[in-house]
Amino acid sequence: MSYLIVPLLVFSISITANSQALNQKFKIADLEFMAGNWKATSDWGDMDEFWSSPSGNCMMCTFRCVKDGKIVFYEFIVIEQNENDSVPVLKLRHFNPGSIGWEDKESPYLYPVTFLSGQKAIFERPDKKTIITYERLSKNTLKSVLIQGTPEKQKVTEFTFSLAEK
Repeated sequence: MSYLIVPLLVFSISITANSQALNQKFKIADLEFMAGNWKATSDWGDMDEFWSSPSGNCMMCTFRCVKDGKIVFYEFIVIEQNENDSVPVLKLRHFNPGSIGWEDKESPYLYPVTFLSGQKAIFERPDKKTIITYERLSKNTLKSVLIQGTPEKQKVTEFTFSLAEK
């Protein structure tokens, strides 16, 4: 009979640990590491990304990409955590020059936090087609990774932003 107790105990501990990981509640304040005025240059152009500090259960971000002295596109992003949300949710909208929105006005892209540890956060769309990762590498460096597509066919775009001087 004791040979049954050990496997059952291990199984019970395993289920409890997995349940706690699934029920972990991330807080918007844990994303403070993203706050700052960030700049990067890539093939897309010169990029500016400003993240506010958490306040009022949200953070907000403005992003612009300029190439050859002309705007390519903008983004407006908020991360909100309402009392019904167990995790913060990143909500993203794109805009062409002239503030012409890409997405339907009622349907921003939604990315709940799926991983948050230290100074790294992963946001993933429920359809699993897009993942955005932010990781603070140092006092002055924020890395952003965009993964699009299915596991069989993915496109990975990585940006390294530097903190802009005030």
